[in-house]
Amino acid sequence: MPTAKVSNLAPDVQPRRRRIVITARAAASFDPLGRSVAAARAFVRDTLQGWGFADIVDDAVVLTSELVTNAVVHAGTRAEVLCLRTEDGVRVEVADRYPERELPLQHPGERPYADPDRESGRGLMLCAALATRWGVEYTGTHKHVWFRLDLPDRPVGTRSAGPVVPDQLLPLADNRVRVAVLQIDSADAVSAWNEDAEHIFGYPAEKAVGRPLAELAAWPQTPGTGTGIAEALRLSRWEGSYGIRGADGRVIPVYASHLRVRDAHGEPSIVCLLVHDDERALLQTPVRVPGDGGQLTEPRPTDPFEVFIGSPAPDDLDGLLQRTVERARDLLDADAAFLLLATDDETELEVRATTGLPSTRQRFARVPVEAGTSRYGSARMPAVHDDLTAVPGAVPLLESTGMRSVVTVPLKVEGRLTGSLGVAAEVPGRYSNEQALRLQFAADRIALAVESARLGELERLRRGSLSFLVEASDLLAGTLDRDQTLALMAQMTVPTLATWCAVYTIADQSSDPYLSYVLHEDEERIDGLKDLLSRVSPPEPVREAGARPWPEATLAVGGETVVLPLLARNRVIGMLTLGKPSEEHFRQEILELAEDLSRRAALALDNARLYSERTAISRSLQRSLLPPGSPAIPGMEVEVIYRAAGEGNEVGGDFYDVFPIRDGAYGFAIGDVCGTGPEAAAVTGLARHALRLLAREGLGGPAVLERLNAAILDEGARSRFLTLLYGELHPQPDGGALMKVVCAGHPLPLRLRPNGDVSPAAEPQPLLGVIDDLDLYEETLTLDPGDVLLCVTDGVTERREGTRMLGDDGLAEVLTTCTGLTAGAVASRVLRAVERFAAEPASDDMAILAFRVPHQREGD
Repeated sequence: MPTAKVSNLAPDVQPRRRRIVITARAAASFDPLGRSVAAARAFVRDTLQGWGFADIVDDAVVLTSELVTNAVVHAGTRAEVLCLRTEDGVRVEVADRYPERELPLQHPGERPYADPDRESGRGLMLCAALATRWGVEYTGTHKHVWFRLDLPDRPVGTRSAGPVVPDQLLPLADNRVRVAVLQIDSADAVSAWNEDAEHIFGYPAEKAVGRPLAELAAWPQTPGTGTGIAEALRLSRWEGSYGIRGADGRVIPVYASHLRVRDAHGEPSIVCLLVHDDERALLQTPVRVPGDGGQLTEPRPTDPFEVFIGSPAPDDLDGLLQRTVERARDLLDADAAFLLLATDDETELEVRATTGLPSTRQRFARVPVEAGTSRYGSARMPAVHDDLTAVPGAVPLLESTGMRSVVTVPLKVEGRLTGSLGVAAEVPGRYSNEQALRLQFAADRIALAVESARLGELERLRRGSLSFLVEASDLLAGTLDRDQTLALMAQMTVPTLATWCAVYTIADQSSDPYLSYVLHEDEERIDGLKDLLSRVSPPEPVREAGARPWPEATLAVGGETVVLPLLARNRVIGMLTLGKPSEEHFRQEILELAEDLSRRAALALDNARLYSERTAISRSLQRSLLPPGSPAIPGMEVEVIYRAAGEGNEVGGDFYDVFPIRDGAYGFAIGDVCGTGPEAAAVTGLARHALRLLAREGLGGPAVLERLNAAILDEGARSRFLTLLYGELHPQPDGGALMKVVCAGHPLPLRLRPNGDVSPAAEPQPLLGVIDDLDLYEETLTLDPGDVLLCVTDGVTERREGTRMLGDDGLAEVLTTCTGLTAGAVASRVLRAVERFAAEPASDDMAILAFRVPHQREGD
């Protein structure tokens, strides 16, 4: 597609026909966000400062700010900023993606487009006022606004050795070239100040010696990026540009070369050589690049490190980091490169990307930040190591890799250490401080993007971890079965957190750990893994939380193995063991997630244990409250059906009993304590045992119930009222049965005749546990052969389905259908009718007690 071009030249500048040589290039892209304007300003400022163009930095930053604002704020597109260094100036291009937004043309009578009172056009007005040249170019995909700033007429220092040039083109210098020599002591204060320093800066030695260099230096540094003066003074050597505040208050641009040495007493100090910035060629170290005969040449026209990541940038953190280390290695012609990211607390660095190193072995390994044995030295500032064999442990990541020289620089965001980038070579002495500064420049460009991607990944991990733990908690809370809890624990661990898992449990403090459950992501390897682990002594129970290595299992199984204690209620109830194959390592985030899971799983496992123990105790106690069995009564059929409401309950508020009193006499009872559950069961036990004891003392029915009433009232606040049907049964020689009954507030017993007639067999009297003075009486009835006496609790008669209730009439209707049935069949039919009356499970205890006098033929 043809390119449309609009150019505007300043009125006092005429076009010149000459070839422009580009000596350096830097580029960056900025998202359509408000903060991108500040980032673009910092990018241009740092770039021009690095090129030594301090004289035009302010104008360039102002123009860039306006043009990037137009792109990312007003046009709403990404802005692409390109800085080009030439022999006598700099050109800055700002491109957006709206080529159809043509430059507005002024028509007669209209307001000028470059009006200070309008937002649009203001950047172009500033270009016209400040730039040597400026223009707008259109392509099919972009609009470019560019401006050029020429350097002021002043001598420019020679960059490096080069070809012979005419004398008139040589840089100008004073009659005497002066080199200021300063010495800085271990406290960063000036300890020596030569005559040239006094001449250049205006301070006599007595005014300068003893002052910290930081008081004199105007250090060009963007906050949160680059190297500060204190950090630079800690490097073994350093060179670059900054300013010195002279005695008259002016800032004098200088080029400096620092060398850190030791004096005769072994104390460190820094020797600083400083010249005027336009005489930097005297001190500046030429860049050595491969060439014929190892000659010193100019840097390559396009520096891949300054267009570091390339476009489009990877949209994921791992891709961004991997491309970063690959570009770093290629740029400095290195054998390896690596990038580490800081942990949340910034106390450790974690290996996240490598090239030229065994990345699978090193990935996610961690090293401390602070200097010391086996620690990552000088992580917070650039460092150059000429020979790692001379400083063992300086870069733990490179141990046993064959690398000899290395340069590392920090990644910082707003002054915080967020990572470290390094390149390494197999030969010593490969890298210089100049290359460290170039690496730092690139690291500053990518630090914000890396931190943003890291935070995004961390947020995704946290959301995923939270969802995982919520789901795990729900699953673990949904069961109180020990075996199911063990299975859930392992299934949630494999393969989400580990390749395999083993759970050891400890029955009590005197027991050894027992291998209770093993799971592998490959089901065919479970038996083999179990066999290998059975040959190894179990891990030692340790109370300290957190994952710890298990070397014995690592030797037996292979790979990496860690153990996490299962801590619940201040004791170790087991261990959770996780394993990965040899080529993989556990990330710290995974271990922290596993630790959270182990806490929840331990509590669930202990809850299952407690539930099993208490259930066993409860059932044992409940069984002790049930009658040992109904006695065989000559000439009578007796059937009992009992259902306690509530899961796990065998005894509730309803109870029954049939027991011998003396020869030829039997007692029976069916009652209902107010409420259900353990409290009601306690009164049930009291009533049943008291009835047997009192009846065997020879007391009649009314006396037995009156004494039981007194015993219930003696329980005080724990007492509960009780309905009770109590009677004595005396089988008769002729085949019938004499019964004496007292119905204290209980549903009336029903008598079924062989002809189908159903009628109440007693009258209602006051219930027990309410008043002290009871006046009870005994009723007598005779059961003839074929007669049935049905006794139930109110769980039967009060069975409900919505607003409907079975009631006394409904029970009587069911009983009329039971003529000719045995006592067992009668009780079963009544229970079946109650269950079918409503769809929902019964919410109240039920007891059914049926007596029947068989005909003589049936008894034969």
